[in-house]
Amino acid sequence: MSDLEAPLRPKRKKVWVDYFVQFRWILVIFVVLPISFTLYFLTYLGDVKSEMKSYKQRQKEHDENVKKVVKRLKERNPSKDGLVCTARKPWIAVGMRNVDYKRARHFEVDLSSFRNILEIDRERMVARVEPLVNMGQISRASVPMNLSLAVVAELDDLTVGGLINGYGIEGSSHIYGLFSDTVVAYEIVLADGQVVRATKDNEYSDLFYAIPWSQGTLGLLVSAEIKLIPVKEYMRLTYKPVVGNLKELAQAYIDSFAPRDGDQDNPSKVPDFVETMIYNSTDGVMMTGRYASKEEAKKKGNVINNVGWWFKPWFYQHAQTALKKGEFVEYIPTREYYHRHTRCLYWEGKLILPFADQWWFRFLLGWMMPPKVSLLKATQGEAIRNYYHEMHVIQDMLVPLYKVGDALEWVDREMEVYPIWLCPHRLFKLPVKTMVYPEPGFEHQHRQGDTSYAQMYTDVGVYYSPGPVLRGEVFEGADAVRRMEDWLIENHGFQPQYAVSELNEKKFWRMFDADLYEHARKKYGAVGTFMSVYYKSKKGRKTEKEVQEAEQAHLETAYAEAG
Repeated sequence: MSDLEAPLRPKRKKVWVDYFVQFRWILVIFVVLPISFTLYFLTYLGDVKSEMKSYKQRQKEHDENVKKVVKRLKERNPSKDGLVCTARKPWIAVGMRNVDYKRARHFEVDLSSFRNILEIDRERMVARVEPLVNMGQISRASVPMNLSLAVVAELDDLTVGGLINGYGIEGSSHIYGLFSDTVVAYEIVLADGQVVRATKDNEYSDLFYAIPWSQGTLGLLVSAEIKLIPVKEYMRLTYKPVVGNLKELAQAYIDSFAPRDGDQDNPSKVPDFVETMIYNSTDGVMMTGRYASKEEAKKKGNVINNVGWWFKPWFYQHAQTALKKGEFVEYIPTREYYHRHTRCLYWEGKLILPFADQWWFRFLLGWMMPPKVSLLKATQGEAIRNYYHEMHVIQDMLVPLYKVGDALEWVDREMEVYPIWLCPHRLFKLPVKTMVYPEPGFEHQHRQGDTSYAQMYTDVGVYYSPGPVLRGEVFEGADAVRRMEDWLIENHGFQPQYAVSELNEKKFWRMFDADLYEHARKKYGAVGTFMSVYYKSKKGRKTEKEVQEAEQAHLETAYAEAG
């Protein structure tokens, strides 16, 4: 099904949007890239300025900003003002779904000042940061100290707040879990203006477990304390090519990090980092990494690859060379490894700028890459946005590890999107049932990758134009996403809600568990103040009437239960 020459569906007639998308690179090169580079540089200067401030000064500014948020919340008149949301413009979010909930009347709270690293505590091995701190900022501050967040999402622009309230993963998640699993404490401003610190073992433990995946609908996150780990200067990365059918590629991927004897907690058997890229239905490259010292990396005969340089080949294409030259090992500076997919936005950069991976472009203009996702969204109108929703796929399918082969076959059959990104993560068995949770009884199955306290899942990352679209054939993107969501529900999988979702409310709460979330909504006064997570994730324009009716239904339920 990967043969782009054999039509599988009727041909699709081109419309004006097709030509606009085809030549969008002109706008990107002459407008988006220069502005993106300028914004990146100004952000960097702001980060440097923040780092020059003392801890006391940063903490003082933080406390003052929290007071402003509390004051703003208390100014809201529930009977006249809309539901609370942040003042951030919809197009600034990195996620691809329509942020249509802000089109309804709403009460804005400005959190734009919360972008400082408040403290890196070596003794507690915790970084205390504000929600708009991004991954590039925190890795730039911590890696020179031989410290890092346990989970560093690959793209520089991803923020702490988004990764906590939404979803975040990295090649170390097979050890540490998702980004939210590495959080030690949340500082939250509740609906009534009360500021609380939630941890897993204090009086707000229910709120602590309810925050992940809640999309900011339980309160306003103003800081988080996140686990740090010691790291070394380099990543020793092994590239191993595998050829076979999709089930065989899936098993090779599982074997790359999950010992068949079940010894999943043995550091000598389990690498520090794992990722796999499936390039087509028969070829994949498995990558495993281990931290290495500067002394080891610089030993005679070892190859050092500074993948972060602007003129270097894009990482996914560099990894693909293993299919021709065979297994090889190289050393990559740790921070450059963390952000290896930033410059090309995984492989989305190839669609945005079809020639940007060529050597001449990388040398001449590669230093301006990548275009900011927020600016790409800001420069697309409604018609183009809808075009991408139908003709383009950006989805993550979180599935149990033992079902990865089935997921790959489903994607190949229904979407034909390649490359596919595979990244494992633990889904922990927690004291309470959260929105996402492992399969009941998984600990008794003793499957490869699982332990008694966590089930191993995998993110099947599907990002690109589907094969039918590349062949000029008819493709119904919304229908394909609905089928994907149904498949996930049937297979105890989950869909991160940064992506375009076609779920109705009934199916949404079949995929996710509502009990703890709804308990926290009612207990901490979020009902009637913040939009529910389903309604915030729902595709399409939200009218004020729809918002009010949905929230009134929740309020009536809450009052009935209280009575």
